[in-house]
Amino acid sequence: MPIYLNTNNKLKEVEEKAFKLERDIQRVFEENLDTIMQLTLVKSEFTIKNKRIDTLAYDMQSNAFIIIEYKRDRNLSVVDQGFTYLSLMLENKADFIVEYNESLKKNLKRDDIDWSQTRVAFVSTAFTDNQILATNFKDIAIELWEVKQFENNIISVTPIKKTRAAESIKPLTQQNQSLRKVSEEIKVYTEDEHIAKASEEIAELYVKFRDAILNLADGFDVKPLKFYVAFKKDTNIVDIEVLKNSLKIFINTKFGTLDDTKGLARDVRLVGHRGNGDYQIQVENDKDLEYIMSLIKQVII
Repeated sequence: MPIYLNTNNKLKEVEEKAFKLERDIQRVFEENLDTIMQLTLVKSEFTIKNKRIDTLAYDMQSNAFIIIEYKRDRNLSVVDQGFTYLSLMLENKADFIVEYNESLKKNLKRDDIDWSQTRVAFVSTAFTDNQILATNFKDIAIELWEVKQFENNIISVTPIKKTRAAESIKPLTQQNQSLRKVSEEIKVYTEDEHIAKASEEIAELYVKFRDAILNLADGFDVKPLKFYVAFKKDTNIVDIEVLKNSLKIFINTKFGTLDDTKGLARDVRLVGHRGNGDYQIQVENDKDLEYIMSLIKQVII
């Protein structure tokens, strides 16, 4: 997709500039991990068991390690390599914890980590159709991110999303013991699994709220996590926890910043809760849907 520079309503196409080195891509990501992927950098060039990991990162939201690899070679098998890295991590958990604690001067413990949320991200200027197809499974813990560089210091980063009809990878891993072990330990959550917790009425209510949120702005990424579904742009905007008889909606903003004239949003700063932000709204029907959308819209960046 071309990118244009608008000068007095005259569009000039911005020319793409190739990255000279794989390391240049790595440097862009590592210096901007929080902005691009909402991750914390643990270690660049982490070596374990004679294998080198380009970037070791940590997801504070899911409490899990993320391995990032940068590729200029379009012919690699991202699935085979991805499962190799996932297996490497699951077999050497203590080494990853030690690296985290030494690099970040923290005291992370084994039980603090949700190993089931471990994943691998491949970053490249382009992926082949075969690579995209090979990772198009709803429950595969492998992500693809395309990055491009243009004139005028413009960088575009695009995560490649799974299709709505993506199937499960588990039937394909049953014949291989190492792949089966990884797929059994690592869990990729889906919207369907969250919806399955709810009554029929609440399942329909979730769909109404989800569609209304997505209609508020372009560019939302729907990310099902262990306890809730996150609706993200640059960061989480709103999270929905699906219960059997209601939805809990968390608006990701600090208390005191929301103009809530009806007083629907509850202050949960001092209350244990799953989602992000200081505001929670619990709903059992759609009578306040439009008003709640007006609250969410206040925090869309």
